[in-house]
Amino acid sequence: MSIDKLKKAFLLVAAAVAVGLPGTGSAERIKDIAAVAGVRENQLVGYGLVVGLDGTGDQTTQTPFTVQSIKSMLAQMGVTVPDNVNPQLKNVAAVMVHASLPAFSKPGQTIDITVSSIGNAKSLRGGSLLMTPLKGIDGQVYAMAQGNLVVGGFGAATNDGSRISVNIPSVGRIPNGATVEREVATAFGSGEYLTLNLHNPDFTTATRVAQALEDTFGAGSAAPIDGSSVRVVAPASASQRVAFMSMVENVEIDPGEAPARVIVNSRTGTVVIGRNVHVTAAAVTHGSLTVTISSTPIISQPEPLSGGDTAVVPNSQIAVEEEQSRMFMFAPGVSLEDIVQTVNGVGAAPGDLVAILEALKEAGALRAELIII
Repeated sequence: MSIDKLKKAFLLVAAAVAVGLPGTGSAERIKDIAAVAGVRENQLVGYGLVVGLDGTGDQTTQTPFTVQSIKSMLAQMGVTVPDNVNPQLKNVAAVMVHASLPAFSKPGQTIDITVSSIGNAKSLRGGSLLMTPLKGIDGQVYAMAQGNLVVGGFGAATNDGSRISVNIPSVGRIPNGATVEREVATAFGSGEYLTLNLHNPDFTTATRVAQALEDTFGAGSAAPIDGSSVRVVAPASASQRVAFMSMVENVEIDPGEAPARVIVNSRTGTVVIGRNVHVTAAAVTHGSLTVTISSTPIISQPEPLSGGDTAVVPNSQIAVEEEQSRMFMFAPGVSLEDIVQTVNGVGAAPGDLVAILEALKEAGALRAELIII
């Protein structure tokens, strides 16, 4: 599709959107199932100091890096601390600061930051973070952080060692605590094409996305690259490209159905069964054997003047109880609803259901991927 035809289609769709064409309602928007390649958040991290604590900071004898940081900071401000002097500061804590830099963030904008103690500070409540540079993976400084911490947890201790803690007092946040200093370059405004990456790769969904975009903007405007990506022809003008993507992300499609999966959490016993799970013909029996051993000691008392000794004689009883056989049969093509009703009908617990599903998978009767986490 030529750029001129794309511009004409772009103008026609813009006019249609302006008058408010109705959507399908039952479908999902492209913006909810895909993201533009290269348009993403970037992680930032930095090392800093929190000051102004009420005696809950690092114990400097065990965290020498806190003392080194204090000496370095004071030296930059013209204060020289002798090498043989180690300040015992209880109101300072060494921290790591991390944040996510949203896409298209511009210098001067602010972002939220999280501050976490890396020493043995008991609490960061009431502290203030000093100016901390936040760097990206390339080592460049992208933001500067500073401000007063908001700590959701708190703790209290007594002289005898007793203490109580609510939530985590050694972690805090500073809303809008960092100012962006550098913009991250993206490929959004360059090139003839834009690539949409699906959140959940699926060949059916990728094909339907490309077809929906072609139906909207014309033949040749989109093509699936693989099961995860769709290439879209985009206008060259930056302003038109932004408006074009606004329309692209609001196009609605019917995504392909997820693969048949059964997810089992072996630690909690949680079982999640997808709607496309089916079971072929199979007969299942599941029961348990309970063995109870009880001991009731009997005291043996000798006859008077017999010269015997009193003795304790053990008396044990063993009882074996076997539950009635719980056998049920799955017909070919049984659906999720039938599986749930059948298992609930015999009173199977979550642990029993896990055992049944694993046995069905081993027998080849479970038409689904069994994932145990």
